[in-house]
Amino acid sequence: MSLFKARDWWASVLGEGEEFDQGCLCVGDVDNSGSGYDKIVVGSFMGMLRIFSPHPAKPEEQMEADAQLLEVQFPDPIIQVEMGKFMWCLLWVFSGTAGNVEHGDQYQLRLVYEHNLQRTACNMTYGPFGGVTGHHFICIQSMDGMLMFFEQETYAFGRFLPGFLLPGPLSYCIRTDSFITVSSTRQVECYRYETLAVATDADTRQDSDQQSKSSGKRLTADWTLVLGEEALDVCVPHTSSAMSSIFVLGERNLFCLKDNGQIRFMKKLEFNPSCFLPYGSVSEGSTNILMCNHNNMLLVYQDVTLKWVAQLSCVPVAVRVANFPELKGLVVTLSSDGHLQCSYMGTDPSFFTAPKVDAREVNYDEVDTEMKMLQKVIRGKTNAHCVLLFNAEVIQCPECVLYSQVKIKSRSAVQSPKMTVCVQPPLAVTQDQFVLDSMGMAFSVCLSGSCLYLNDLSLCLSGIPRVSQCKFNLPLRLVCYPSSAIKNAKYKITVDTNKPPVNLNEVFPDFSEKSENNESSALGFQLITGSKVIVLASKTSQRYRIQSESFEDIWLVAKELVQRFDQHFASLGVKDFRNSFTGPIPLPEYFETVDHHFELRVNVQKYQDLLSERAVQFRAIQRRLLTRFKDKTPGPLQNLDTLMEGTYRQVIALADAAEDNRERLIQAFTRLQSATHLLILLLSLWQGLGSEQTAILEATLLPLLQDTPQLGWEESVDAAISHLLKTCLSRSPKDQAISLSTGPLTIPKDTSRLKKHITLLCDRLGKGGRLSLTSEANVPTTVMITARPLTPTIFG
Repeated sequence: MSLFKARDWWASVLGEGEEFDQGCLCVGDVDNSGSGYDKIVVGSFMGMLRIFSPHPAKPEEQMEADAQLLEVQFPDPIIQVEMGKFMWCLLWVFSGTAGNVEHGDQYQLRLVYEHNLQRTACNMTYGPFGGVTGHHFICIQSMDGMLMFFEQETYAFGRFLPGFLLPGPLSYCIRTDSFITVSSTRQVECYRYETLAVATDADTRQDSDQQSKSSGKRLTADWTLVLGEEALDVCVPHTSSAMSSIFVLGERNLFCLKDNGQIRFMKKLEFNPSCFLPYGSVSEGSTNILMCNHNNMLLVYQDVTLKWVAQLSCVPVAVRVANFPELKGLVVTLSSDGHLQCSYMGTDPSFFTAPKVDAREVNYDEVDTEMKMLQKVIRGKTNAHCVLLFNAEVIQCPECVLYSQVKIKSRSAVQSPKMTVCVQPPLAVTQDQFVLDSMGMAFSVCLSGSCLYLNDLSLCLSGIPRVSQCKFNLPLRLVCYPSSAIKNAKYKITVDTNKPPVNLNEVFPDFSEKSENNESSALGFQLITGSKVIVLASKTSQRYRIQSESFEDIWLVAKELVQRFDQHFASLGVKDFRNSFTGPIPLPEYFETVDHHFELRVNVQKYQDLLSERAVQFRAIQRRLLTRFKDKTPGPLQNLDTLMEGTYRQVIALADAAEDNRERLIQAFTRLQSATHLLILLLSLWQGLGSEQTAILEATLLPLLQDTPQLGWEESVDAAISHLLKTCLSRSPKDQAISLSTGPLTIPKDTSRLKKHITLLCDRLGKGGRLSLTSEANVPTTVMITARPLTPTIFG
């Protein structure tokens, strides 16, 4: 904060609710009085043009009593105003007539000519383009990157800037007859007027690109300079012919460039600037710079040296220097809300002092109560203003085509919501993001890889600042088709129910139509990957056997069987139906999948080590050969070339083997996910776990969506199970007192510890352990389990 405030000489507030920007302020002798004094011209986005001739008011008068000379309402917004020698007259001629009565002089604005722009304008500049003398031409930059040139009443030509994305500040350098702008690539670009004039004319950017290729007159920049940040403004002051400079105001730096694009000096700013104005200095070879920032400060620099700082009453968006009858060199500032101020540097100190900080102690109970109340209000507001509701379902057409129907409902108007489709590998979608400007959209789910075991899909509908999610399962027919049933397989599990056996054709109507076996007690599923899964229903009991030659393939059919049983009996009005699993848990079969995945992870590190060794050897041979070739008296190569060729072949072979192992590891992880899903399903059926406990079990055994070199499935699951065994599944309070802090997770030496912890997890769940994340539930309980003899079941 500065000690001194800028002294107000004249000020005014323009309009009410109007907006202004850096191009809305201009000063100069607009009425050509020849007195050498300036007037202030201000335009607003509301289309209001005002002209002022400020002077200090007498004590009994208001400041703006007779300072305003003219106010005109235009039909369109005014984004920039400039004064120049536009041939023999201005675009708009401002003239005054001396008054004969006490009302004073009269002023009017007369239209000389106008141009109806065919493109949306962004900014403009003017000058004696092409070296003409006596008048100025006008250059307007459009929002789509076209420079339009006007010579008085005539439209001269238009040129598109190459590589254009967004418009930037534009200025004209009279010394080099060139235009300076800053592109969206954050670099300063310079285009000579001569280059622009001889380039090919075009009505559209496509026409410009095609004609420039055919005629060879491609528009290129004379020079460029990378800034690395956005530019707020570009200014080329006409201070001295001996020293020429181009000033660029960035978001964090001030750049001073030479006419050829070289950096003369650069000033790093410690604040956010809002506008600036370079002007002539009394010192030879230097330039003064007025700069305003968002802290209501006006700073005066001489090149890179700070000379003065003063406080302002607002944040300016434009600053100018003007001469008035009673005082010269006044600083004219304009804020975005219309505060127009003429001030000068004074020495009136600011007596503002920061208030004393209340040193009372904080009542943490009151703060906690207030925080809970605010969180409750926020949750209530969030739920009350939730405007997007949607669901999805899978529908089968008569032509046996499966498609998903997404229904979206909105309680109020929303702007451009986005829908994201998420699938787990190896599934893939043709398009994963949609912008719902129009309700028409389509995407397909396909197989991306050689294995397929997951079939759930998630939709995410997002807008600012809310997100709605909908998760549903894809149809089983997407990953398998009906097949004949066989009664012998390597892996088998049995699901029990408490109701009489049902006809499998009724439960799986989409698979019974094309099944070769019309029996209701057996049904075959042929997975796309080649494995076959069989479901057998017992004729004498309430059991169903699921068997396959692949352990992990059982999960998809087992999950579908359990879900369809629930839906089938719910449709019949049965409320007490239950699925169960009597055991034992197939841990040995599950551990085979774990070991296979871990072996491939270990192979990844082995291949990396071997590749590193061969690469070091290859580079050493290269250095030896290079030394031999540089020797002035070359000797025999001593089979170094043969050795290098052999090493190169080894590197290529190892790289191919590493890539093959990586693909196998991806497939193994997908198989491990399927086997883990099957283990979770069997545990939940075995102990009758609820949805909350099943969710905890899934988060424990499936913490990752994919393996990474830094973190793998084995160490993540081992750490999660260890936490459960020491908290909610602990045997005694003494176990809970053990520190839960662990070191960094690294790949283990083997899977013995992980297998032991998984076995303990199943054992404690079997003894009545309860999964919970709350501290109240972390108390060991003793549960009596009554064993019952197993009844032999005959599958006919």
